[in-house]
Amino acid sequence: MVIVLVGVLVVFAGPRIFNTGDFYSRGFHDQTMAYLRYAQKTAIAQRRTVCITFTASTVGLAIASAAGTNVCNTPLTGPSGTGGAAREGQLASKSGVTFNGIPDAFNFDGLGQPISTLGVMMGAQSIQVVGASNSIKIEAVTGYVHE
Repeated sequence: MVIVLVGVLVVFAGPRIFNTGDFYSRGFHDQTMAYLRYAQKTAIAQRRTVCITFTASTVGLAIASAAGTNVCNTPLTGPSGTGGAAREGQLASKSGVTFNGIPDAFNFDGLGQPISTLGVMMGAQSIQVVGASNSIKIEAVTGYVHE
């Protein structure tokens, strides 16, 4: 009986346990959401524009050196601040984890509102990590970042 139960567990649970792609996707989803929330809160606290850029597998943060400008010329240390790419405002995913299409770059202004790179108010935006079940949503007027 024990051998049958172990066999059933191996057949159904084994592939799920050894598939790390789902864990990495969810982790990158959560880290991206944390970076976006951090960017918005930093923009409000510093009263400066924070720029967010994306590639297929990275999120970049930069902050304007002066209030009232949309030119982000200083890398913003990420929320982890643990050195390497995170210290330079860059979040990189594990190998094989990507966004579902490259999200459009945008900024948070000094009030925490999402604006385009041209300084125009944006509509609601949705960002999806491949393999993660929920998408990240950024509300148009408030800049609220949530699932």
